[in-house]
Amino acid sequence: MSTPGIGADQRGDGKDEGSSTTLRKFGDGAANVAIREPGRFFALCLDTFRALFKWPFQWREFIQQSWFIVSVTAIPTMLVAIPFGGILSLQVGGLIRQLGAQSYTGATAVVAIVREASPLVTSLLVAGAAGSAICADIGSRKIREEIDAMEVLGINPLHRLVVPRMLACAFVALFLNGLVSVVGLMGGYFFNVMLQDGTPGAYLASFNAIAQLPDLLQAEFKAFVFGITAGLVASYKGLNAKGGPKGVGDAVNQTVVITFMLLFLENFLISALYFQFVPSKGM
Repeated sequence: MSTPGIGADQRGDGKDEGSSTTLRKFGDGAANVAIREPGRFFALCLDTFRALFKWPFQWREFIQQSWFIVSVTAIPTMLVAIPFGGILSLQVGGLIRQLGAQSYTGATAVVAIVREASPLVTSLLVAGAAGSAICADIGSRKIREEIDAMEVLGINPLHRLVVPRMLACAFVALFLNGLVSVVGLMGGYFFNVMLQDGTPGAYLASFNAIAQLPDLLQAEFKAFVFGITAGLVASYKGLNAKGGPKGVGDAVNQTVVITFMLLFLENFLISALYFQFVPSKGM
């Protein structure tokens, strides 16, 4: 005679085990995203900055990486800066015209492009082009076990690979930011004068009406911080790539997404601190 309720209890236990397994997986994934990954990335940042002061510095690697980043970002940066400056000029010019202050179009364009647009464009291109290439390079070394071989030989991968690439991203970002500012202002000048019937003299004469030197310094500081962030995130994802070529591709995709999120967060924090401590220039 069969005992009633055994089958029901077994089914109930199976459901409980399945739900507990699902909850455990979800908890492990949430803990990994919220605690483990940020902690590992922070530890990598500390180790990298500590390795920054070790001698000898890898000048050859630094120059090669800087030249590579310039080669893959310079032309796309100019091509993006022209329409970016034009769009800002058109939007701001229309608003300024409605307010009856068309003579200040150049001043508002300078503030919009130099203070906010140029570091963002620079950081997005450095993260998208240079960061993905750095992650793919280090990730391919990782799956070929070159990183393990360097550690066996007593070579610190952070000092040999990560530090030159991080500094190359920051160094090139400083110059790309200036390039974006110049090209963007030229694009804004063309669109304002040719399409909005603005006067060249008014556009150029109002450059320093609102803008000031700290705006440019703040933009350069943003570009430098964004470059360091892009290099660190790309190196971290490359060093932790696993699963063969597919894992390297996934690491590259994650590098671009995570870097973009961090860049917008850093841009907000730096801008908020800047407006708190640096007073705006009066007209």
